[in-house]
Amino acid sequence: MMPASTTQPPLRLALLPGDVLPENLSWRILEGYIRTSTWDDEGEGIVLGIWGPGDWVTTTYSALEPVEIKCLSTVVVEQFLPSAADVERLLLQQIRNLEEILQVNRIRSADQRLLTLLVWIGRRFGQVSSRGYRLSLKDMNLTHQSLADLCGLTRVTVTKMLNRCKGDGILQQVSKDDLFIPSQALSSIHA
Repeated sequence: MMPASTTQPPLRLALLPGDVLPENLSWRILEGYIRTSTWDDEGEGIVLGIWGPGDWVTTTYSALEPVEIKCLSTVVVEQFLPSAADVERLLLQQIRNLEEILQVNRIRSADQRLLTLLVWIGRRFGQVSSRGYRLSLKDMNLTHQSLADLCGLTRVTVTKMLNRCKGDGILQQVSKDDLFIPSQALSSIHA
């Protein structure tokens, strides 16, 4: 007779959009998208990062309090114990995310700010080709309000700018839920 295994399988959770993950645990994202955020003294939300399949998240290494790990879409996560190398990669990715989000939020032109954000999302989570970036706002459950929260604009401004950019051909609607940002349109972002 073989002895029974004493190791428990890792905790796995299936969560819905809006659900918040338990704090002080490390979670590997198997499916879906998660947003980490905190609040300023006036209660204004500050997005710290967006994370997707293959990434892992935790509140353990943050100097900010509180930090919320919230599901943007339907998510499947698995608890795990990170190695020192995992922690180092996470911290480097968190720094990169924060720097990129900060850089987006410092762009004065609202049009350029939103387009730069969309390019960042497309580069990080979309399909990248020599022709441009394709991203699905529906898969990530990124509403106009979510985009506004990410780049410091109002929902109404985001909606108007998205419609204007589609009309101008800077953004192309390739399906009901997918956007394509052509490479040649990227030059207008940095103009």
